[in-house]
Amino acid sequence: MADATVIGAAGFIGSALVERLRRDGLDVAPVGRGDPLPSEAGHIYYCAGLTADFRERPHDAVEAHVTALSRVLREANLASLTYLSSTRVYQRAESGREDALIPTDPNDPLDLYALSKLTGESLCLSDPRPVVRVIRPSNVVGRTSSPSFLSSLIQDARQGGLVVIRSSPDSAKDYVGIDDVVEALVRIPARAKARLINVASGKTVTNREVAGLLQGLFGVEVGFEGDARPIVFPDISIGRLRDELGVEPEPLAGMIPRLFGAAP
Repeated sequence: MADATVIGAAGFIGSALVERLRRDGLDVAPVGRGDPLPSEAGHIYYCAGLTADFRERPHDAVEAHVTALSRVLREANLASLTYLSSTRVYQRAESGREDALIPTDPNDPLDLYALSKLTGESLCLSDPRPVVRVIRPSNVVGRTSSPSFLSSLIQDARQGGLVVIRSSPDSAKDYVGIDDVVEALVRIPARAKARLINVASGKTVTNREVAGLLQGLFGVEVGFEGDARPIVFPDISIGRLRDELGVEPEPLAGMIPRLFGAAP
């Protein structure tokens, strides 16, 4: 019997969550996607997924976001389940509220990620058990290296020299710290009322603003390359995060120097 089970425990968010739950004194079962679950799984956190390489591995993305999740929902003896989706599903939406209508285009291969995450969400939210919930984390920033856009830029900045952003300076997205994501996750079983909650900072940040932060903190030159059209996400609503979970997310401007400091 486990107090909590983390599926996808080797990943960026999953490993941080396991560490925090154990620090809180809980008996945690860290498992990989497809591994057997404890006979009594406790509070399940479904952190498994594909992000950076979903284009090259579309079938694996659907397996991770939908098929394996379906097996867990049908078979696990659980106290609750929290499914990690993503605020990337808002890319075509006019609003970043949890109740916003979200358009997708099955003709666009890039929409496979959103479509598979939304299908996983639908499986959870159509489940009759109110303890089955969904969170939509934003672009997560943490101390450890990860293949994310911002993490790679920070690693380049710490090495000095020119940092190149290969997308429009006007592209904008939301960033949230790993500590805030983990804090939200551990509070969900006892405090969440809504079954769908955004976990984000609530403020979109442009690539131009990111460049300014890197220049000011690390003293590097930041340039832009390519002429891709800007991709601008709507501001993500965080009312439920604040009101139900009591999490006040840290803004990116304070997060980068606290987590990464200045260049050595």
